[in-house]
Amino acid sequence: MSEDHAADLEQLATAFWRYHLETEPTEGHLLGDYTYAGFFEDATRAAEDRRIEALRTFASDAWAIEPGDLDDQQRLTRLVLEATATAEADRLQTRLLDIDVDPVFGPQVGIPVVLGMCGLPTPAVAEAMVEKLHGIGRYFGELADRLDEGRAAGRTPMRFAVDAALAQLDAALAAPLDADPVLTAVPSPPEGVAADWWERVAGAVADAVRPGMARYREAIARAAADPDGARPDDRAGLCWVPDGERAYAALLRYSTTTTTLSAQQIHDIGLQQVDQLAEEYRALGPEVVGSSDLATIFEALRTDPALHFTRAEDLVSASEVALARAWEALPAWFETLPQAPCAVGSTTTGAKAYYFPPAADGSRGGTFFVNVDDPTSWGTFELESMAFHEGVPGHHLQLAIAGELDGVPEFRKHLHHQAYAEGWGLYTERLADEMGLYSGPVDRMGMLAADSMRACRLVVDTGMHALGWSRQQAVDYMLANTPLTLGMVQPEIDRYLGNPGQATSYMVGRLELLRMRAEAQARQGDAFDVRAFHTAVLDSGSMPLGVLDEVVQRRLPTPH
Repeated sequence: MSEDHAADLEQLATAFWRYHLETEPTEGHLLGDYTYAGFFEDATRAAEDRRIEALRTFASDAWAIEPGDLDDQQRLTRLVLEATATAEADRLQTRLLDIDVDPVFGPQVGIPVVLGMCGLPTPAVAEAMVEKLHGIGRYFGELADRLDEGRAAGRTPMRFAVDAALAQLDAALAAPLDADPVLTAVPSPPEGVAADWWERVAGAVADAVRPGMARYREAIARAAADPDGARPDDRAGLCWVPDGERAYAALLRYSTTTTTLSAQQIHDIGLQQVDQLAEEYRALGPEVVGSSDLATIFEALRTDPALHFTRAEDLVSASEVALARAWEALPAWFETLPQAPCAVGSTTTGAKAYYFPPAADGSRGGTFFVNVDDPTSWGTFELESMAFHEGVPGHHLQLAIAGELDGVPEFRKHLHHQAYAEGWGLYTERLADEMGLYSGPVDRMGMLAADSMRACRLVVDTGMHALGWSRQQAVDYMLANTPLTLGMVQPEIDRYLGNPGQATSYMVGRLELLRMRAEAQARQGDAFDVRAFHTAVLDSGSMPLGVLDEVVQRRLPTPH
């Protein structure tokens, strides 16, 4: 390292971001960086080893830079880079690809959704899509190899996931080529593309994607046929996998960005939150369903037809109305507003609701997607809290403001830490109540329902992955402590099983943000301005919670 520490840091941050885009080329494409548009991710163990080594080098190089002559933002860059690289290396070290069969977010589900968001702004990028499809075929084959390697080492996927993924893959492979889910997801090309472009795209799907998917399907089928090739429902958690306890601890650190909370501590926090929420339900219940009995409240929210949607278009229009109301209220609560708009889109695949951030080149704003496949699965009470979480003032403010930052390295605009991002989303559900955004008691009940789901996540995620809970035990707990239906709870539990630790990031992050806000308010007294707190949280991009705590303390100190 040279004596010019600021220059060294800038160079390291640039190299780190370029390496991230090179190894996560689809993320770059989604952001509007088309440098690696013709590439797809590499799932081989050798590539994973190279990434782990490179990330640990980035982390050590960041730590070696002397912070003394750096300004505040540069010191923050150094800390965030070191923490991000270390956390990602630790996550990769868990080798989850050895056991990763996932009917909720697996590649057979996720790739078509992501491809549909990959813009093709120029003929050159459209040409790159043909190569990307060949890369997708290779990727499926690499996943097959990883599953075989894992099974040979006694590391096996979950039985229910194997069965469900096989059904999904069989359906995709049985579809005629012109109805292939990958092919139909490819966006339309721009003017000027070669006349045979669609023919070559279809050829790439036929000759690369579908054979790769078939290889992946066969690897899963081998696990299904092996009596010991998949973990049954009573041993679905990570603690039943060799080295699973260590892996889960690493994944909890990755998702919560805390190094002090054990799985048992997180479990206990969840139990406490569930108990507190029960009291709030009882207080609001008489106004909404005419009862303060918890079981009666939950049953009404699950089954009362008047509390459920019936038409897909109503889901979209109600979301648009809620977000418009939130936009109007923002200036009283936020000093900085994003330039990018937030649209509402409908989907019939994937999660119940999710958010895609704006493209870095401005070609696409943010989008809050609502799954309208079964409108009756949506309670009228739950839509507003979801819209505020995923859209405004939730993820759209957090991600769009980060993407529009000036004077910070690119990686700080786009990479996100789970507890910061999901903690902010959950924090804004309660903030929306402070802002007066909920339409009435029914929608406020939805805020409680969302809270209870996130509180239960702390209990069941740690229960299954650290304490040995069965899949059914987790389902039963969520049914007893939330108003979610079985049709909603089962996919939730399966999601937590497929992505260990991630579900804990929401409530842990929210509780930490509330702690930081309360401590800042105690320090500053009458001088405290909630807008300044939100600026401190949002105007430096995503970061680990410990780093964010330092930022808030520095930005909102005790008045002199």
